[in-house]
Amino acid sequence: MSSALPPVSRRRILIGAATLAVLGATATGCAEPAPRPDVDAMTAQLDRARADSDLATLAAAGAPPALGKVLTSVAAERSAHARALTDELTRMLGAIPTTTASSTPATTTTTTAAAKPPSARDVGDALKESARSAGDLAAQQSGYRAGLLGSIAAACTAALVVALGEQDDA
Repeated sequence: MSSALPPVSRRRILIGAATLAVLGATATGCAEPAPRPDVDAMTAQLDRARADSDLATLAAAGAPPALGKVLTSVAAERSAHARALTDELTRMLGAIPTTTASSTPATTTTTTAAAKPPSARDVGDALKESARSAGDLAAQQSGYRAGLLGSIAAACTAALVVALGEQDDA
């Protein structure tokens, strides 16, 4: 029983593989490179999430018990955002990102920060800005990154409006 296909030599396989490699390299070279993610903007979101968490924690310490629980919940949520952003930046960079945020953002707002802890209003203002900046950055991204940032923007708005009871005028 003879085969209908001609015999294939090793030379023919090597020539075919080399041709495919050259065609693949040429096609990839002509394709437009994928846009480089804005690492600085993502790092700024990470800094903001950590600062918001710290601010809410400080505000919770000086708040009445019921409001303190709400602020503690906001702090935990922003910490979760920081972890998700750290994971994404680590995936993007191949290393754990470094950030520029200080660990106590409230000390830079007033000289009497130790005497007067931040208020729920301060946390609300920070959340409003975080929601705006994450939403703006989400519109410039695609795929998972856009979804992550959009989710962070929505969570910040929900914490502002639902948990803290403030109306977002933006």
